[in-house]
Amino acid sequence: MSVAICSLLWDAARHGQQSIKYDTDGYYLVRFPYGTGDESYDPWRMHDPAKGATGPSKFPDARSGLIWPSHDGWGMLSAMVFWAADTKATEHRSRYVRDPLNMTTGYDSTATTDAAPTRGGQYRTYLWQMFVHPDTPLGLKISTRGAGDVKLRTPLIHAQFKLAIHTDVKTP
Repeated sequence: MSVAICSLLWDAARHGQQSIKYDTDGYYLVRFPYGTGDESYDPWRMHDPAKGATGPSKFPDARSGLIWPSHDGWGMLSAMVFWAADTKATEHRSRYVRDPLNMTTGYDSTATTDAAPTRGGQYRTYLWQMFVHPDTPLGLKISTRGAGDVKLRTPLIHAQFKLAIHTDVKTP
């Protein structure tokens, strides 16, 4: 079985802090730098700054949060998100979104997860599977909420976003 992979990494210590600003859906699209050698891996150019507009994207603009699937197939999405400790937080949320910038097929969120905080920093991993298509970009969105559903700007420490596409899905 052939698999096409894109693996993105952002870390505050290496790439600078992300300024969290919530979109109209109450979530923030996590951004990832282009072309870094860290643990990022993108031989299929699914995280290409040229995709999605007439001019190139530059980290940390919103398009730097997108993975453009290279193939039609069964996509396995995974993410890891670390938040700094925040005593005001009552929950941490994440979701995968098809076309999070509403550029091609329309915003479509899936696999929304929320979790109550533990003491100290918050360290979460997420996994979801779905069909993916080259004309529909994917994004990882997050949100931190406080009492009364107040959206907090809890600092991110580290994030990874990965897509593995099984390109030869069998049909009966």
